Amino acid sequence: MRQNGERWRAQYATDPGATRGRLIPEAASPTRSDFQRDRDRIVHSTAFRRLKHKTQVFVHHEGDHYRTRLTHTLEVSQIARALARALGLDEDLAEALALSHDLGHTCFGHTGEDALDACMAAYGGFDHNAQALRIVTRLERRYAGFDGLNLTWETLEGLVKHNGPLLDASGAPVRRYAATGIPAAVIEYDAINDLELSRFAGPEAQAAALADDIAYDAHDLDDGLRAGLFDLADLATVPFLKGLLDEIERLHPGLEPSRKIHELARRVITRFVEDVIREGEARLAALAPKTVADIRGADAPVIAFSAGIAEADASIKRFLYARMYRHPGVMAVRAKANAIVADLFSAFREDPTRMPPEWCEGLSGAGEARLARRVADYIAGMTDTYAVLEHGRLFAETPDLHWSPPSRGLPLTEP
Repeated sequence: MRQNGERWRAQYATDPGATRGRLIPEAASPTRSDFQRDRDRIVHSTAFRRLKHKTQVFVHHEGDHYRTRLTHTLEVSQIARALARALGLDEDLAEALALSHDLGHTCFGHTGEDALDACMAAYGGFDHNAQALRIVTRLERRYAGFDGLNLTWETLEGLVKHNGPLLDASGAPVRRYAATGIPAAVIEYDAINDLELSRFAGPEAQAAALADDIAYDAHDLDDGLRAGLFDLADLATVPFLKGLLDEIERLHPGLEPSRKIHELARRVITRFVEDVIREGEARLAALAPKTVADIRGADAPVIAFSAGIAEADASIKRFLYARMYRHPGVMAVRAKANAIVADLFSAFREDPTRMPPEWCEGLSGAGEARLARRVADYIAGMTDTYAVLEHGRLFAETPDLHWSPPSRGLPLTEP
């Protein structure tokens, strides 16, 4: 009998001993699996360290307790490992994918991405998933034998396709890429190392994608409540959350708000994780995959929410979109951050020598598209702090990004 939390490996898990390998062959490690090496390379990368000072929702200096892109990533990693262990998947691959899923995010979160996408509209746009691929295959320069991190095929596949196939059976782009097409960075890499863009990624990538949804549903509710953007009473408009709040009140009547917020966040995570495990077990039983290839070739993801929890997830996101992501205070800061990114892009494109010398290498005689992409790479790698400092160096006035929501309940005081 397998006990709760015990490690085990299912026959359909991605096997590190059967990896399709790395684009640049390397000798095997005597102490780590290939997926463990991928995880370690990601953690030691420059892009990973920069996540510490990149926005999740609130600009990082608004308070010590709000999530940054790094703390979000660590929460995703913990949930991804929990899902992988329960379903018999490779935990190390799930962790590597969770740790790398946001490497391509810019300064100022989705605001920075939207701003860069607008700046790059004439040059193929900007997409954070494609940027993550550029980082791990080209932009990181830490190793003597190759650019990037030279990760395994399975990690790269999961990084690109964790939200599902990018192409349909006919080769046409799907979902978010249906209108814009597949980003050039993905097409270029796929041409030299086929990522099978019309097939699902392995189960570990599917688990990491759901872990991302679970983490930001829970922690954005937590951050939004503590910032005073909405109250616990407002959450009663979301039936799933009302049920959890009623349960907390029944079990712990009169609980102080700060503790109630924690109880709510952990219940959201627990309910969602347990649902994914149940639904995943049911889908795996129905598919009866013999190998990971059977999962990649399936018609639907095998690691997924049930219909009921999928609706709860959607309802939470609708609430957060209206009450948090589009809150006037958040939007005011976003507008200022957008201006900073747009100003930086214009300044560096007009005079590339304003960038550090290593970023100007090889640009002599470069066309507009190549120059624009280099500038986008440079800005995308910036932390919030560095972007503000660079703007202050180049411009007479820099927008003040401080908003300072009330951060109610922090710090906690003794009764």
